[in-house]
Amino acid sequence: MNSLVAYDDSDSETEDGRRSHTPQVAEALATPLVPHQPQIDAALHPTSMDTSVGSSSFGKDFSVTEQYRVRAASCNSTYKGLSNSAKEKSVFPAPKRPQLGGEGAVKPYVPKRLRQEQSNMADAVEGGALIGSHDRMSHSVRNIYRVSDYLGPYLPLKYSSGGIPKKVIFQMEEHSGPVNRVQWCPVKQYGHLLLSASMDGTCKVWDAVDSGKSLCTISCHRAAVRDAQWSVCGKRILTGGFDSFLHVTDVETGKDLFTAKNPCKISAVRFHPCDPNLFICGGFSPAIAAYDVRMRKEIHVYTAAVQQHFDLLFLADGREFLSTTDCVSRDSADRTIIAWDFATTAKISNQIFHERYTCPSLALHPKENVFAAQTNGNYIALFSTQRPYKINKKRRFEGHKVVGFAVGCEFSPDGSIVVTGSSEGSVVFYNYHTSKIIQKLPSHGSACVGVNYHSVVPSLLATCYWDGMIQIWE
Repeated sequence: MNSLVAYDDSDSETEDGRRSHTPQVAEALATPLVPHQPQIDAALHPTSMDTSVGSSSFGKDFSVTEQYRVRAASCNSTYKGLSNSAKEKSVFPAPKRPQLGGEGAVKPYVPKRLRQEQSNMADAVEGGALIGSHDRMSHSVRNIYRVSDYLGPYLPLKYSSGGIPKKVIFQMEEHSGPVNRVQWCPVKQYGHLLLSASMDGTCKVWDAVDSGKSLCTISCHRAAVRDAQWSVCGKRILTGGFDSFLHVTDVETGKDLFTAKNPCKISAVRFHPCDPNLFICGGFSPAIAAYDVRMRKEIHVYTAAVQQHFDLLFLADGREFLSTTDCVSRDSADRTIIAWDFATTAKISNQIFHERYTCPSLALHPKENVFAAQTNGNYIALFSTQRPYKINKKRRFEGHKVVGFAVGCEFSPDGSIVVTGSSEGSVVFYNYHTSKIIQKLPSHGSACVGVNYHSVVPSLLATCYWDGMIQIWE
């Protein structure tokens, strides 16, 4: 069948119907057919292949270049004796994976939410818009969630008995005001992260295990930050300050997830231990407020006949919490520590501590039904977490000074040690079972107001001071 389409570059036919060919095509047709050889054979045996091939029916000449002939000759001498598969891998190696950052490289995946935020930020900068103070967050290292090389060997191990640190391994002095609180990240894989809250109006997240450097700064407050806490997942931070604002911040993106203004200055904030979307706050007011991040509003109010709340502590199941107040009369202190029902806002008990001392801080024992209360009587008292919250009159921890500062105290993760700061600046360790002093770490001249044991490394301790210094002991 004759073709229905005529090509301009096709060979012309003669009058007798036979097709005439160019000399190059005629010479090619006269050459006997040779089975197709793989390209690798041509490279290894150049003598069995002509150095030029006749032109195609389209008249396009092509030949083997001089560079190819040199390469084929060198391959023939170098790879003589190798198997065919080895020759193929050597002469034509597999292509390398593109490197990040180069032309045509594989770009890392960026989440959609982060892409939108970057786009919005770029538009705001182009338009001359200012970023709101509630979204300001400076990052020196963007990806802070990693597994520390130092902590890696400790992660699969069970926590051993608490140890006493001996020396300072890091001394961080970037805060310009007193540091009120330090807390290690509760997620063990991210245990190198340390949170600090300062009167300079900022919170910082530190790499306090490997480098002692600040990784990011949260600057959403316009006044002193009195308290801060990690969420259980280790990705959010709850802060409250003397500007009466509450903030829940996403550490990875710096985005402000929740903001609320309290009627008074805030001195204590605590996440609910079972629901990270719930938290409570108290301060220079007779009322304690509970908020729901999802509903973005206040859900409960707990009112007592006091003027100020110092500290808050959830009990293990989250159904009840404790608050300490400034209510001290001449004859009794029946409202110094108050127990509350979280769901109903009912006051369970206010007859817990009857001595005439206020309690600036509380701590929960990790294994026993016991909580500790730091008192301005220069001692730590123990109480039961079970109703009616009886005080342990046989044991109390004396030997440090508290008066004049909101000095914090804490248990070691295994519960065998009670550690506290002091207004003199020293760090004091007590044996939980005997109430005797085990060790005192020396002072550098300023009051030690916060201590926190690491949850993975037994002898790792963070301390913070009134002059703005943070020390890491091991």
